[in-house]
Amino acid sequence: MKPVKIVAICASPRRKASYYVAEKALEAAAAVDPRIETELISFAGKRIEPCVGCDCCKKNKTWCILRDDMQPMFDQLKEADGILVVSPVYTMAATPQLHAFCSRMRPAMHCFPDMLRNKFFAAVAVGGTRNGGQEAAVMDIINLFGTRTMNLVTNEVGGYTGGKVWSRDQGAEGAAEDRIGMKTVVDLAGKLAEVCLTYRLGKEALAAEKT
Repeated sequence: MKPVKIVAICASPRRKASYYVAEKALEAAAAVDPRIETELISFAGKRIEPCVGCDCCKKNKTWCILRDDMQPMFDQLKEADGILVVSPVYTMAATPQLHAFCSRMRPAMHCFPDMLRNKFFAAVAVGGTRNGGQEAAVMDIINLFGTRTMNLVTNEVGGYTGGKVWSRDQGAEGAAEDRIGMKTVVDLAGKLAEVCLTYRLGKEALAAEKT
């Protein structure tokens, strides 16, 4: 059986709290089953231009003509079964970089509609203050990815729609000290991996019935 791949997107332009949270989430996902494979996509040091609405992709049924770091990262995403999106909170929302990234998914929707269909995703937000907009940012992520034909995986009891961490603006150390918040992340990552594995096994069982 081909490994089930869980990809975490760290939507922060820095490698601090959100990067730490993404790493720990992938560790939790990998621990679910030996058939789980993980990969981390970091926006740190990357240039991601927003969609300019030129419609070149739609007219020519091809990829975006903008040349930056978007396409290599999207190629990684195409191979994923599950996507865990981790973003710091920027003004009660996910980062501008993540908004730009999602705006550039238009070719996948209008030119290659099966590319993202039925992938699973989950949302995590990391805020510098206790009530720093984490829930608003989680909902922002859900809107960004839910409009791309993907399926939302919600959290376990107490985690609600996604993972929410309070870093106290102390980077990885601050995030690690938020035990309650990190538990929501670990639980969510484990559930995402479980759902993706179950879905893969179900698809393979259905295919076997038809042969």
